[in-house]
Amino acid sequence: MADIRHIADLIEGKDPVEALRQLADVFAGEIVFSTSFGWEDQVISHMIFANDIPIKVFTLETGRLFPETYYVWNRTMEIHGKPIHAYYPVHQLVEDMVNKKGPSSFYESVENRKECCGIRKIEPLHRALAGNQCWITGIRAEQSPNREDMNNLEWDAGNQLIKFHPIFSWTIDDVKAYIKKYNIPYNTLHDRGFPSIGCQPCTRAVQPGEDFRAGRWWWEDQSKKECGLHAAVQLNDLKE
Repeated sequence: MADIRHIADLIEGKDPVEALRQLADVFAGEIVFSTSFGWEDQVISHMIFANDIPIKVFTLETGRLFPETYYVWNRTMEIHGKPIHAYYPVHQLVEDMVNKKGPSSFYESVENRKECCGIRKIEPLHRALAGNQCWITGIRAEQSPNREDMNNLEWDAGNQLIKFHPIFSWTIDDVKAYIKKYNIPYNTLHDRGFPSIGCQPCTRAVQPGEDFRAGRWWWEDQSKKECGLHAAVQLNDLKE
């Protein structure tokens, strides 16, 4: 386990690009960034690619993404000429689930939805993170109340690595300004009321005043709508 407090000291006061450079040096060859091609992730992908920071960029290809998401994926690779590594679900697990329960079982119960997320997202994520020591994400504090209690640097006990959120303190206006400044391609669904974009069957636009993640798994009555990708232990919760 890396000394997370030492890492926190190394990046303290650094802007996101400087912090990413520092972490890429500390965790050389063992640092990755996960993108789902939303606003925040496009900002971080640009930081990594435009500055030639040696961080592997990957995405979870669930097989149920929006056409607009595939466009942004392809355009980003065209612009930077660098790979974005795709991790797919294990086909046998998908086939077994669909053969047994049908292609839309996730609508029927929370248990079924979590099963689908587990097969299409969690298992591929574990493979993508295997052998790495640091995971970069696009999480921001203002996205939802349960994320406000997080830190920009965390220990992920489930995956046994450090997580860093380089634009954690940014507002959505900061994100949009960066995208405009560098003319970065972004998912046009954002302009149509989709602040959070996941799988097509599980994502809808949100109405004014609704929570950031109200459009994710909207048929479920839950206070915290997370698929399990970002379960972690807070920096302050770590024992000496």
